Amino acid sequence: MRHARRRIVRRATRLAAVGGIILGGLMVTQAVATEPPQAADLPLSSARAAGTTGSGLVTELGTDRTAGSWIADDGKPVVAVTDEKAAAEVKKAGARAKVVDYSMNDLKSATQTLRSAPRVAGTAWSVDYTKNEVVVQADTTVSAADWAKLAAVAEDIGGSVRMERTQGTFTTRINAAQPILSTGGRCSAGFNVTNGTADFILTAGHCGPNGSIWFADTSGSQEIGKTISGSFPINDYSLVQYNGGSAGDGADVVAIGNGRGVRITGSADPTVGQKVFRSGSTTGLRDGEVTGLNATVNYPEGTVSGLIETTVCAESGDSGGPLFSEGIALGITSGGNGDCQSGGTTFFQPVTKALTALNVRLIGPANAAGQGAGAAPEPSATATQNAIDPGDAQPGSVAPVAGGSVGEALLDRLADPKNVGPGLLIVGGSLIALVATRWFRVEQDRRDYRRSYSATWS
Repeated sequence: MRHARRRIVRRATRLAAVGGIILGGLMVTQAVATEPPQAADLPLSSARAAGTTGSGLVTELGTDRTAGSWIADDGKPVVAVTDEKAAAEVKKAGARAKVVDYSMNDLKSATQTLRSAPRVAGTAWSVDYTKNEVVVQADTTVSAADWAKLAAVAEDIGGSVRMERTQGTFTTRINAAQPILSTGGRCSAGFNVTNGTADFILTAGHCGPNGSIWFADTSGSQEIGKTISGSFPINDYSLVQYNGGSAGDGADVVAIGNGRGVRITGSADPTVGQKVFRSGSTTGLRDGEVTGLNATVNYPEGTVSGLIETTVCAESGDSGGPLFSEGIALGITSGGNGDCQSGGTTFFQPVTKALTALNVRLIGPANAAGQGAGAAPEPSATATQNAIDPGDAQPGSVAPVAGGSVGEALLDRLADPKNVGPGLLIVGGSLIALVATRWFRVEQDRRDYRRSYSATWS
């Protein structure tokens, strides 16, 4: 009877082990089959690498032989060149070449001529590298007479300029992602920055002049800080210094809504064709594509140049909010036309230029002013700070603001059907169980033989 039970147990163990191997193999197969798409579908590191390749070739060949670079739909870098020899060099470097009529010097000359013409509020222009032209836009506020004058300037420049009418009006977006309020209106917090001594919010310059007091609530009871420096028009950035000097925990993360945030790990200039994301206190997280660089916008309040042009939508109150891609800070929301129902164009102040001009740097996980040194007392928690605390967010990743326990995170990962790890663990454990069962069987047979041999010898 005892031997029968032992055989049943061994048989059941072997069946369970074999079943575990089959189940684990299926899990691994499913995980591999559901791996995310590769470079062409991901607007992340592959896009940055492509952009770096293109910009590097433009720098190497010079602005008289090139006319910018961009990222194609399949994620490959494309460089506009003015001659076949330059095209051959681009192809040799592993990028695509497009021979065009106008060099970057020609396009820059066109924008300088437009800038020197009489200013017309409601107009904007940027260089479209993909079409090798400067695109001039005029919104619905531009009169027929002003349009005719601007068209005459464009005609004198030549074929490198294209004129087009656009719907809506080019306005700043007063009224990141978290709301900050003052007597001047509502804006969105951009990126947290530091000069090594104090911490600041980097936001749009048009949001308020120096001395503006900012709050996290409409009642004015949660004061965040005061604007101490900025530039608008010409540029569009400003610094709001935190009360108490420190941004607090989670300062390297921007909120994207629903209690989640993205960790920011660095800054860079974008590339035409790159997919980007914007977060704002009015319309939340939105995405789009970079369509132009060094754009100029003639707002009613003044002219701002050197902007990033995108297809991302924005509305009143989104001003100052962050533009980013895969955890890399790119810009600060300036203004544009349209809305998030019908779409539109939004312009951004490049972060790199603002950081240099203001002599500050982005706050990393461990370089906020006073963090770990006790030098500056932390301010009382504000809506801005609480909303961007990421818990265990990884660089460029999206994570819950209030992360669960380590055990919960581990269980979530183990339960994820797209994770190869659980399947490999099950396969490994089942193999060990199968080998162990076989070993116990052999050892039991040896003991039985010895017992039988001993009885016979006696």
